[in-house]
Amino acid sequence: MKKLSVALTILFLAVILDIGSTQAGSIFVTIGTGGITGVYYPTGGAIAKMVNKKNKEYGIRATVESTGGSVFNINAIMAGDMAFGIVQSDRQFQAMNGMAEWKAKGPQTELRAVFSIHPEAVTLVTASDAGIKTIRDLKVKRVNIGNPGSGQRQNAIDALTAVGIDYEKDIIAESIKASEAAGLLQDNRIDAFFYTVGHPSGSIKEVTSGARKVVIADIAGVDSLLEKYPYYTKTSIPIKLYPGADNKQDVITFGVKATLCTSSRIPDDIVYAITKEVFDNLEEFRTLHPAFSTLTKGSMLTGISAPFHPGAMKYFKEVGLK
Repeated sequence: MKKLSVALTILFLAVILDIGSTQAGSIFVTIGTGGITGVYYPTGGAIAKMVNKKNKEYGIRATVESTGGSVFNINAIMAGDMAFGIVQSDRQFQAMNGMAEWKAKGPQTELRAVFSIHPEAVTLVTASDAGIKTIRDLKVKRVNIGNPGSGQRQNAIDALTAVGIDYEKDIIAESIKASEAAGLLQDNRIDAFFYTVGHPSGSIKEVTSGARKVVIADIAGVDSLLEKYPYYTKTSIPIKLYPGADNKQDVITFGVKATLCTSSRIPDDIVYAITKEVFDNLEEFRTLHPAFSTLTKGSMLTGISAPFHPGAMKYFKEVGLK
């Protein structure tokens, strides 16, 4: 009973800290990310690192939490369990419009955008011995489409539907986290997996370096999908990033953007400080992960479906970006 009491006390304190108490002179905020092998986790870490360097100036202490991904992050932000979360641009759009997982709840009108970050490619990794060259070859194969609560799951379903594949009937669909998929493919427990991720990705490097040879398959023939949903765009994956893959040329696919989101309830000065630190030190930020190498201040204002938070907008107006 004593252990339970202590655990509840710790949990209570954690919640209080996360919603903005000023214990020890700092406001504590949590940034929800994704699996530790993806790009969201180091992205959250990069943002937190820059903000924490100015702890004495801003009085903000940012921490990073590995989560189930975009849907989890949006729901946690809306529930007040986290202050910030990294979210795929398509999930941001769906939440704002009461679609997909938010159809029953309705539009998440308190969701706010801070800025967008790196592009993310819908990536289809397949075992060379499974005979899968393109997405159309997935029928009757064992395919991981992603865990419920992840953005990639809906991307996979959208892509499959666009080429006439019913994920419930035409494939043997698995619903595991992307961080576990590389190991399962190497163990011959699945034939392929989808992963919406920025490149280079640690997980894709892992699976392309294993004993079982793999191919990163093209996802082509999805023009109808790009026309239907404004948050999707054509992209490609440079195969030079993965020399261990059985590919001869760059991979054709489509993608979304990673975005930093928050709630309208988060104070303006906190959002302003985070926005200012990233944008004022963009050159440094770009060096913190290879996926950030092509970022520009202008590109970080695109792919946004939710209204900008007033704290972010204040900074953008000060520097002439808005």
